[in-house]
Amino acid sequence: MAKKAIYAVILAACIAGLNGILIKKMPDLSTGAIAWFRAGIPVLFLLPGLIRANDFKVSGNYKMLLLASGINALRMYFYLIAFIYTSIGNAVVLFYIYPLFVTIIESLIYKTPIKKTQIYLMLLAFIGIVFTYINKPFSFESKDFIGMLAALLAAVGYAFFVSLFKRQTGHCNRNQLLFYQNIAGAVLFLPFLFGIESPPAEELGIAVFYALLIGILVFSLFFFGLKHLNATTAASLMYLEILSAIIYSYFLLGEKLTWNTYVGGSLILISSFFISRINKTATSES
Repeated sequence: MAKKAIYAVILAACIAGLNGILIKKMPDLSTGAIAWFRAGIPVLFLLPGLIRANDFKVSGNYKMLLLASGINALRMYFYLIAFIYTSIGNAVVLFYIYPLFVTIIESLIYKTPIKKTQIYLMLLAFIGIVFTYINKPFSFESKDFIGMLAALLAAVGYAFFVSLFKRQTGHCNRNQLLFYQNIAGAVLFLPFLFGIESPPAEELGIAVFYALLIGILVFSLFFFGLKHLNATTAASLMYLEILSAIIYSYFLLGEKLTWNTYVGGSLILISSFFISRINKTATSES
């Protein structure tokens, strides 16, 4: 079963790498509309099963679940902006700095001690960010700057979401986790749905496909893997999303990474990977 779980997480990471490709294939839909499809379709998909099983009630803290869901909705908006405004390589590399922010949040809010190794890794990640931004204008007139800033804000948002949500996961089953993860986005982004004017049917189809593929299939595969693997192994395997995203963007969109993105991205990913492993190990020991 462990081998199947490993394959499931690897498949989830490879599918998740399509995120940016699919987002860029919906140029006529607004960011808010795409965000609604990404959050709303999974909610509608899960709703009948939860109603039949009367499975809405959880033993955890509803307020914290909804707060985490709201933060995830904001994170999702920045995440979409990142892929729309900058290259897939830039967006996915900068987003995966979120373990750094998880460490900072856990230390400042939950008073989790920071090891000296984590401090060095955070400095390494900061140097990586500086390298990634080299030769790029620091101006809101630059799409690259907006996209890369949005990727960093999405990483911060996801870090807050992870810190809040992980404290509630023991009180929810898989379907409840997926439902509450997306419910705030489904409500908050609903007005954007009414602003859609004669969108191409192809893009609406892509939006629904994107929501089911990323919002349901990827998370289902990951949760299956998490059930049979330790959290450190599952999280480490998900870093394949970065490689798959860069490969897809190169072959399907012709995107190429600059030298500073290679250098900065490598520093960021090395830092984030080891910080993530330290965080997961500390969690399992406690």
